Amino acid sequence: MLADAMYSHPTHLETERLQALFERQRSAFQAYPSPTAADRLQWLEALHDLLASHQQPVIDAISEDFGNRSADETRLAEIMPSLDGIRHAKRHLPRWMKPSRRRVGLAFQPASARVVYQPLGVVGIIVPWNYPLYLAIGPLIGALAAGNRVMLKMSESTPATGQLLKDLLAQIFPEDQVAVVLGEADVGIAFSKLPFDHLLFTGSTSVGRHVMRAAAENLTPVTLELGGKSPAIVSTDVPLADAAERIAFGKTLNAGQTCVAPDYVLVPRPRIEEFVEAYRKVVRRFYPQLAGNPDYTSIINRRQHARLQGYLDDAQAKGARLLPLFEQGQDRRMPHCLLLDVTDEMQVMQDEIFGPLLPVVPYDEIGQALAYVNARPRPLALYYFGYDRAEQRHVLRHTHSGGVCLNDTLLHVAQDDLPFGGVGPSGMGHYHGHDGFLTFSKAKGVFIKQRFNAARMIYPPYGKALQKLVYKLFVR
Repeated sequence: MLADAMYSHPTHLETERLQALFERQRSAFQAYPSPTAADRLQWLEALHDLLASHQQPVIDAISEDFGNRSADETRLAEIMPSLDGIRHAKRHLPRWMKPSRRRVGLAFQPASARVVYQPLGVVGIIVPWNYPLYLAIGPLIGALAAGNRVMLKMSESTPATGQLLKDLLAQIFPEDQVAVVLGEADVGIAFSKLPFDHLLFTGSTSVGRHVMRAAAENLTPVTLELGGKSPAIVSTDVPLADAAERIAFGKTLNAGQTCVAPDYVLVPRPRIEEFVEAYRKVVRRFYPQLAGNPDYTSIINRRQHARLQGYLDDAQAKGARLLPLFEQGQDRRMPHCLLLDVTDEMQVMQDEIFGPLLPVVPYDEIGQALAYVNARPRPLALYYFGYDRAEQRHVLRHTHSGGVCLNDTLLHVAQDDLPFGGVGPSGMGHYHGHDGFLTFSKAKGVFIKQRFNAARMIYPPYGKALQKLVYKLFVR
């Protein structure tokens, strides 16, 4: 996520430099405002080939930024969904671009109507540090498919990845088509103040408020992909081995530094100890050891590591029981830890955790669990584990969240034909697949009439017999 330090003031020089880049993109768009399907497919094909042929440099750069990022996690969670997303867009783009016919009411005949989908212009994308490739490429796919020019602001916390992506994209796109912006927090501030035709931000809720406020000065529409505390609910009868394994995958991937990672788990009170033991076994099976394990991803930097350690210290001081699943960490490889006996007064139960800490909260019946979730801000994701279809439907009807997985975690985000986005404090708007194309397009309604004009009968002067007949037929 982008750091709260993003609030520092931009320099005059940075503001001028970004404004000049923006103006170059806007001028290029105005010179060619309607790229053809062939143009867009060529852009996507070039992007696909670029990423497919530079996988190892991407893996190396992200690992350098993290201090150790599992190579397989980068393949599975960044490269694979990026390539899949490009292929999906290429396959469906001609259909997405096709104008859709709409019905014209009888009173307005003879006429026709349709919706045409036009590019917006220049799109800004603010990329967080936790998945610096996928959370740049994912929205870039939608913006390019819709025919836009794009400016990407990479996170200052992933400088190696940012520089690599800047160098790679420059091989296939001129800067007035796709530009990568690097820099510290002041650059991010200046970037968010540009008069984009659309701005997509992925990051924390607190920074999202500042981004939206900056965009409002230009009436720039925003898509905010934020976070929050995404719950996992374990039912009274689901096999705990199933639930523990799938929750552990969602929580340990990227060391929990995932906006849709399970933030806490609600477990029936009689099943707490059994769940803890099942979860511990799964995590130790995934990672037999922590030290020197290339599969175990590090916390991105020391500031984030200190924040997470602060949550543990605060929780323990306020009565929580900590159950580390490894004896000790190694540099920023932070031991996975379960927290029991947590309360709302603890910071770990107030803030999005974004790390390898998992509070376990007991409940007595499903209504109590849902009330617990609903009493808190609406989360980006919700996970329910139970095979009873009626209870699945009950959970879906009685909760609100950006997305849901039944008996799994995270994988709804990787579905190209599902919209991805939050609700309330976890975000607004959505993208991925067709929804991304629509987000970055202007759906323009077009009403078409030819020579014959039946509407003349309602023109002034009023009070004519034909007008009275119209009122009798249609104003009722």
